Amino acid sequence: MKQPLLAISLFLASFSIRAQQEISYELSFPNAIHHEAEITMRIPNVPNGLLNVRMSRASPGRYATHEFGKNLYYFKAFDEQGKRLVVQQPAGDEYTIPNHGSTVKITYTLFGNWMDGTYAGFDETHAHMNIPATFAFPIGMDKRPRTVKFNYREKQNWKVATQLKPLENGVYYAPNFQYFMDSPIELAAYHTASWHVKNQTIHVVSHSKDDQKTVDNYAEMVKKVVDEQIAVWGELPSFDYGNYYFLHDVYPDYAGDGMEHRNSTVIVQRTPKISGYEANLLGTFSHEFFHSWNVERLRPKTLEPFNFEHSNVSDELWLAEGFTQYYGNLLLTRAGFRTVDNAAQTFNGIINTVLNSPGAKNFSPIQASRYAVYADAGVAIDQTNKGNIFTSYYTYGASVALALDLRLRADFKLTLDDYMRALWKSYGKPEIPYTVSDLEKALALLTKNTLFAADFFKKFVYGTEKNDYASLLLNAGFVLRKAVQDKAYTGLGRLTFEDGKAAIGQTTIGSPAYAAGLDFGGTLLTADGVEIKDQAALNKVTEAHQPGDAITITYSYYGEEKKTTLTFSENPMLEVVAIEKIGGALTPSMQNFRDKWLSTQIKK
Repeated sequence: MKQPLLAISLFLASFSIRAQQEISYELSFPNAIHHEAEITMRIPNVPNGLLNVRMSRASPGRYATHEFGKNLYYFKAFDEQGKRLVVQQPAGDEYTIPNHGSTVKITYTLFGNWMDGTYAGFDETHAHMNIPATFAFPIGMDKRPRTVKFNYREKQNWKVATQLKPLENGVYYAPNFQYFMDSPIELAAYHTASWHVKNQTIHVVSHSKDDQKTVDNYAEMVKKVVDEQIAVWGELPSFDYGNYYFLHDVYPDYAGDGMEHRNSTVIVQRTPKISGYEANLLGTFSHEFFHSWNVERLRPKTLEPFNFEHSNVSDELWLAEGFTQYYGNLLLTRAGFRTVDNAAQTFNGIINTVLNSPGAKNFSPIQASRYAVYADAGVAIDQTNKGNIFTSYYTYGASVALALDLRLRADFKLTLDDYMRALWKSYGKPEIPYTVSDLEKALALLTKNTLFAADFFKKFVYGTEKNDYASLLLNAGFVLRKAVQDKAYTGLGRLTFEDGKAAIGQTTIGSPAYAAGLDFGGTLLTADGVEIKDQAALNKVTEAHQPGDAITITYSYYGEEKKTTLTFSENPMLEVVAIEKIGGALTPSMQNFRDKWLSTQIKK
């Protein structure tokens, strides 16, 4: 009997030590109608000296800096006896408590009225919480576990959905700070549909104006996408506590978003409900679930550990987000929710972006990844030159994925699926953070061709060269061609009209409008002698000319009338079309290539 008693004693001792270290939170929502939550944090065993408490300035899955501290107020601190402590505020999102006992209780009010994957939202229908936007934290206690409890008895039918581990008495647990900050929470009267994959369970948790049958049917659609993703990677990740949650909010007034986490994802969509919009909603589900492998476990070293005081700069988002973007769309085709023509339209958007945007011409995928600290829902009130220096690492990375997939298929009888599985085996499953050089090494090992891997990364990852998409796509029976032949192009885009005045927006490097000196701040007056009072007038002038023609433009620039010459170029837009749609011959080899690429990979 001595050994069992010893084991019990050790367990109780470890439980007691853990409880003495736990930082615990409690939330209530007495003023949810006005978007407020009341939050209490209890910190035991506080070391002697200055206690520093702050709000985060970054969020997992989001790469730009965000000022979450702006929505926190009525911050107060108390000792164990309830005595008010002196609080200093050296920064907008940072609080210090110079004198305190061993236990400190913090209380504050949080305002939240932005429903997406980054912020928090409270109202009479639900409490929607991204952890960094909701919970203040003490600095220097990252290894301590966290618990959180909710008081919502007055909220009829509310339930909690989160990847946090449920304990007794409505308490939820995280083993440490990093895990806690990566665990979004939804409280609502939601519907759930679940299914099992071996010994794990995937849950679709939908807070929407739909009935249970609609959610059940939609979950069946999501399941097909999940199955195609498992076929890419060869296995499902091992989710903590054996569960994965899609936390799904649907309402037209929401901000909209998708935000991945280790064992869950937040998906906020701007439709009246799920019913009738199912196919359109699947894209975000496909993208975010792919992150269960790519980013959450197959993870760049630049994101480890995640910095909550300032955004991480990452070189690898072209793969982390861009390859996920590529597969998110591709797998909808494989699952039967997109047609071949739909796939062609997606490739069309990817290729136009990478071949026609100034950002892609002058900056590499790595440089685009680094700009994420400003671009990923980053907020700026001043004008930036982003249109000329930045191409989204989502689309840019997708273009790299598309080219690499087609080159592996054509030249090595391999696929991008093979590459992703190789990365998963070496870095994702064992959770070893990777670098760009690791990605190149994995490609060399897969292809058994070091020169190919080095050349591909030198040109298309570190450099700004572009793949020959026309020849690559032709292998699958797709033709890349000019969308409009011999049509004049101004580069002005769609003008903004107000009171009959045509305001010019930012123009892009290389366009006729840019070369003519037209840009933001100008008002277009006449083109080729025609007064421009609406978009139709400009379109008519453009259609009357050919590429190479030159016309006189008059415009007002901050009250001063000016004149310039605009020389039309040919419209640079491209299109991807199936060869059989334009009268070409889809050969058996093209059909076979296309089928192996776009058809289901699930083995019967």
